[in-house]
Amino acid sequence: MEESQDINFSNRIPLEDLKLTVEEIKQELGKVIVGQTNLVELLIVALLADGHVLIEGVPGIAKTITAKLFAKVLKTDFSRIQFTPDLMPSDVLGISVLNMKNSKFEFKKGPIFSNIVLIDEINRAPAKTQAALFETMEERQATIDGTTYKFAAPFMVLATQNPIEQEGTYALPEAQLDRFIFKIKVDYPNVVDEIRIIETHHNRQGKQPHTLINTILDANKLAEYKEKIQGILVESKIIKYIAEVVSKTRNHPHLYLGASPRASIAILNTAKAYAAINGRDFVIPEDVKKAMVPVLNHRILLTPEREMEGMTTEQVIEMIVQSVEIPR
Repeated sequence: MEESQDINFSNRIPLEDLKLTVEEIKQELGKVIVGQTNLVELLIVALLADGHVLIEGVPGIAKTITAKLFAKVLKTDFSRIQFTPDLMPSDVLGISVLNMKNSKFEFKKGPIFSNIVLIDEINRAPAKTQAALFETMEERQATIDGTTYKFAAPFMVLATQNPIEQEGTYALPEAQLDRFIFKIKVDYPNVVDEIRIIETHHNRQGKQPHTLINTILDANKLAEYKEKIQGILVESKIIKYIAEVVSKTRNHPHLYLGASPRASIAILNTAKAYAAINGRDFVIPEDVKKAMVPVLNHRILLTPEREMEGMTTEQVIEMIVQSVEIPR
């Protein structure tokens, strides 16, 4: 099955350019970001799959800087919103203000009206402000004072949160979490990577990281790549495999809440993106397996008993994947 990853001479869809662009993005971010290869690849896959990403990890492990530099390699607009307990929905979406010249109200767009939006510490804002993101993330639009404003493509939300600090935070509800295609958990680097991080910082000699990153991909090319990915071949047995895994989350003894059909679609789109960045115009089971953990780990809830025992959602996902026969 591994051999098929390098077979692209019979592709119906030309994917060589896409594959090379993805490698360029990885190399460009590798100038500054050390040891976060999985995070970088998942950000690229989420972008191609037209999804939003939640990045979870303790402070100081390059969550925010990775998101900012990822936006830099794309020739698109970028905005950053720091969520705080006193942040109001109008601070995110925008507000209508009175124009004294013509005595009419004019809408002033908020920072959410951008292409790549970094929301730092998303769980610090209250439910009212978090709810303001529901329509924007799902429908790529915002309705203010009865008027609907469409967002320009691409539109991607990159949100970060700290899993340790609970004081002054508001946990995201399941409905909000379901709108993120991935939840990526970022751990501390190992000693080898830590040494490289220190050396990279020292060698920059005070230069800001974003000054070292070049733009690789523009909005038009990205739209072209997304269109190609839609045409990736997915056999019926692969679709059945996805459905069986997701269905098992809904009646598993270790789980209190299973995944929704939105999760099945997210796995499908992610698998197609993985196939494309590997230069294939068809999905293989390994593409689906790669998608399982980042797509499902925030969409399922452990039973209180298993949570007290220290079991993780990743372990349950692995159990389920092992229990479903891989299509051949």
